[in-house]
This record gives sequence, structure tokens and C-alpha cells, in this order.
Amino acid sequence: MALVLLFVILFALLIAGAPVAVALGVASLVFIMMSGLPDVVVLHNMVNGINSFPLIAVPFFIMAGHLMNSAGITSRIFAFARATVGWMYGGLGHVNVGASVVFAGMSGAAVADAGGLGNIEIKAMREAGYDTDFSVGVTAASSTIGPIIPPSLPLVVYGVISDTSIGQLFAAGLIPGLIMAMALMVMVAFYAKIRNYPRDERFQVKAFIKALGNALLPLFTPLIIVGGILTGIFTPTEAAIAAVAYSAFLGLVVYRTLNAKRLLRVSMDTVETTASIMLIVAASAIFAWILTANQVAQMFAQNLLTFVDGKIAILLIIMLIVLIVGCFMETLAAITILTPVLLPVAMQVGVDPVHFGIILILNLMIGLLTPPVGLVLYVLSKVSDVPFERCFTATAPFLIPLVLVLLTLTFVPELSMWLPTAVYR
Repeated sequence: MALVLLFVILFALLIAGAPVAVALGVASLVFIMMSGLPDVVVLHNMVNGINSFPLIAVPFFIMAGHLMNSAGITSRIFAFARATVGWMYGGLGHVNVGASVVFAGMSGAAVADAGGLGNIEIKAMREAGYDTDFSVGVTAASSTIGPIIPPSLPLVVYGVISDTSIGQLFAAGLIPGLIMAMALMVMVAFYAKIRNYPRDERFQVKAFIKALGNALLPLFTPLIIVGGILTGIFTPTEAAIAAVAYSAFLGLVVYRTLNAKRLLRVSMDTVETTASIMLIVAASAIFAWILTANQVAQMFAQNLLTFVDGKIAILLIIMLIVLIVGCFMETLAAITILTPVLLPVAMQVGVDPVHFGIILILNLMIGLLTPPVGLVLYVLSKVSDVPFERCFTATAPFLIPLVLVLLTLTFVPELSMWLPTAVYR
């Protein structure tokens, strides 16, 4: 009865519009009180939930992304991508995807990509004569690459909750992220053909060298982060600190685009974002403890395995559950709630936790592009001055390649597992 009330209160509060952290905390507190346990259990588990060394990476990766945006580095990245792939038909669409791949190696957040690069990309595409719907759609879809290619804030949170190596998760996301980019570029090429989109400009060696020179130092950021982690020079947490130091160096010393006022704003934005994430993680810790102590995941797994036979069928059901939840819930909140319940089921049918983390995050990224939550759509609606409903309509066709990539990664685990196996195992 107490467990039923736990979920009833949780979903009732979420439907009522309560913050996820509040819904998790209140539901857990009611359960603890009904079970006769001391109230201090709640605070104890919440503190333990965020008392984790890997979580230190969260504020630093957030700050690195804010520094990149504030220092004007995103415009250099866009110019480099334009010089590299702008010569293709539908050039600025390919530039859009390419810039997201580069920026993904710096920030690791879809919303940061949409907010930072989105403004530059949509403006450039409009001025070049591209349809507004196409510009918004490809910008929204390409922003989902950010949390897959390392570094990735969702993968850090998943790694902490599931007790999975964050280094292996980062390695596992590299190839899938590039596959997503290729799939989206195929979609862009299809649009370019049926709508007769032109090339942005012919490839010019001088223009490429100039753009490469302007973006060379920022391009070292993903090399520092990913290369340092894969070679064992530093941990993901230390890589986050290195990313902040390097971003600040570029903004303050090299380009001199950062000043005290901007730096203070970046710091305040980082504190605000980090506080909300940590509160969700802390609240989810007590919720996860309740699920574990009452063997909810084991009971769910047994019931599912009783009625459904076969690894493929179970994975499809899990992916459908995640996709539905992702439409109604913010990514980090969904990770904290779903991981303790679904991961044991996936492991029972032979899915590696690292592989599961990649397909879980990609599935939730698709949720960022769907109503009613659709955070990326809300950001792009504001950036592009296009109504939310039209943003979704424009983005919907790009869900096709993303879903195909999700299915491919789900049933061909080698695409995710090859690199972490080669590097770490």
C-alpha cells in the first residue's frame, strides 16, 4: 500500500506541475513516515546521493559550456564548419550538424547547443534563403548530439546513479554520436535534393585555412577532454576542470572577449543550473533507496520477464517506456527515476550497463524534441521567434533518422561497446 501511495503522490505532483525534485522528495518523505522510519533517513540518503566525486564534473562542464558561449567561441566554430562542409548541396544544413558535433565535444548539453549555436545557425540559414521550418528542424535535431558525444552531463548523472564507469560511458558515446551526425546529414541531403537547396559556397583552401586558424584553439577543447580521458591522463572530473581552465584562458587571455561582468554572469548561470541538477539528484537518491530496499526493480523485472519472452521484445518495451516518459519529463529527472527500475531488467537479458546508458540517453534526447515538455523546442521557439507548435512540426521529420539510429544502436551493441572495450577492458 505504501509503495502504491509513493507512485500515486509522485505522479500526482508531477501532473500538478510541481518541480521534479519536490515531487520526488515529498513522495519519499510520505513513504518514510508511513513505514515508521525516522525522518532523518531522508536527509541522510539525500546527502549521500550527492556526496560523489564524479558529480564534481557537473558544474565544471556546465561552466565550460557557458564560457564558450559567452566568449564568442561558438561563432568561430560555426565559421569553421561552414568552411569545411558548406560546399555540399544544402550546405548550411550540413554546417549546422557539423558545428553541433564540434560543440558537443565542449559542452555536453543539448539545450546549451540549441541556445548557443541555434541563434547563429538559424539567422545564417534564413539570410541564405533556407526555409524557416527546415532551419529550426535541423537545428533542433542536431542539438541532441551534444549529450551523446563526450563530455555529457546526462552520462555523468547516469554513471553516478548506475555505478557505471563514466570514462567507459564517454568512450561509448563517441561512435554513436558520429553515426547520429551522418544520419542527419543524409536527411539534409534528401531535403537539399527535393527542395533544390544550393551550396553555401565552393570549397576554398584559403577560406578553410583561415577558418581553421580562427577556430584552432577552441578545437583543442574536445581533444583535451576526450583525449585526456581515453589516454588516462586525467579522470572525467579532472577533464571538466581542465575544460573550464582552458575556456577561461581563451576568453580572458587569447580573445579577450570575457570581462568581469560576463564572468560573473557565467558563474551565476552555472550556480543556478548546478543547484537545480544537484537537487534533483539528491531527491532521486532517497527515491532510489526506497525502490532498492523494497526490491521494486526485481519485482518489475520478474513480472516483465514472465509476460514477455525474448531480449528484443523486452528492449523494445523498455525503449517505448523511456520514449513516453521522455515526452513528459526533463532528461535528468527521467534518468534518476528510470535507471534504478529499468537497468536491472536490461541486465537480466544481457545488456551491458554502458550500452544501456547510451540508448537510454539517446531515447531521452528524442524526448527533448517532442511535446509537451520538449525543452529544446521551447529554446528554439524563443531563439527563432517561431511558435512552439510550428517548431515541433518542423522537427518531426528529423525524428525519423534519430529513431532509426536508436534502433540500430539498441540491437547492434558493438557500435557502442567497441571503443570502451578496446580502451578499458
